[in-house]
Amino acid sequence: MPTSRLAYRLSAGNRADLIAREEMLAPPAAGEVQIVVHAIGLNFADVFSVWGLYSATPKGAFVPGLEVAGIITEVGEGVASSRIGERVYGVTRFGAYTTALNLDARYALPLPSNWSFAEGAAFPVQALTAYYGLVTLGNVEAGQQALVHSAAGGVGVWAGRICRQLGVRVVGTVGHVDKVAFAKTEGYDEVTVRPRDASTLGRVLATAAKPAAGYNVIMEATGGKVLEESFKLLLPEGRMVVYGSAHFASTAAKPNKVRLLLKYLRRPRLDPQAMIAENKGVLAFNLIWLYEQTEKMLTLLTAVHQLDLGPPHIGHEFMFADLPEAVKTLQGGRTVGKVIVNVSSS
Repeated sequence: MPTSRLAYRLSAGNRADLIAREEMLAPPAAGEVQIVVHAIGLNFADVFSVWGLYSATPKGAFVPGLEVAGIITEVGEGVASSRIGERVYGVTRFGAYTTALNLDARYALPLPSNWSFAEGAAFPVQALTAYYGLVTLGNVEAGQQALVHSAAGGVGVWAGRICRQLGVRVVGTVGHVDKVAFAKTEGYDEVTVRPRDASTLGRVLATAAKPAAGYNVIMEATGGKVLEESFKLLLPEGRMVVYGSAHFASTAAKPNKVRLLLKYLRRPRLDPQAMIAENKGVLAFNLIWLYEQTEKMLTLLTAVHQLDLGPPHIGHEFMFADLPEAVKTLQGGRTVGKVIVNVSSS
């Protein structure tokens, strides 16, 4: 039987169109499970998907969101009935802004017994991003030095913890001074506030780099001048891992396309010939690509759990009715840790 649910479905372009509407959810297909959602994890990619600026955003009306946690209530053909009642967290290629959804059973993973639903929804996307960027692509090693921008954000928290576990000295940057103390509790050896004049960032970060005035790996999701100045600080054989461009975002309900176009046209141009001469490079990725690599994603999630990094840090919680306000808060750039939307009590 179809299930009634509430879902924030919109045609991408305007946060104001995020309105919860009742609709019917079909039974799970073969290989799927149906989950009653208890918590939703928000990510910066959500902002761009709502705006219609994320290349992977589905065409037409869709339900945004990438992370959920809840309870399996029904299973499709080929899925063991014993999974009904299981507490799980999961990753979905959009569709998370809802009270119930069908999910590929492979991506519905057992929730650690000592984690809340909110912690489960806070885990997969940002933990995977930090681990895949630092370890898989960045190949960071003990004794090296890493630089992580937005150190107090969701990815930044996991990056700090990973570096601490692996014996990597890590410097973080934050956008506001009130985030410095928090970031230092998450594994960072030094934390600095990004100056308003990004052209001075290189000097600040060179001072923070000890003993060598440079970095082996840089995790970068800001873009613009921050990316340009950071790249200059890569040591020989250094890797900059780019996984976002937050400088395109704003608190507006819909994008200012003229302003975005100007920023796009003025974006940094990195010269591959110079990279050859300096023996350093740039790698970039988005997690939607990784979602399609099922075995790789599950292997990476297992590796993150094995590092025993502790539960996610949840900095902000909203109720389902206030989901648009949660997205707006995330856009504002003042959040610490993960932003969670609670659908029902945990």
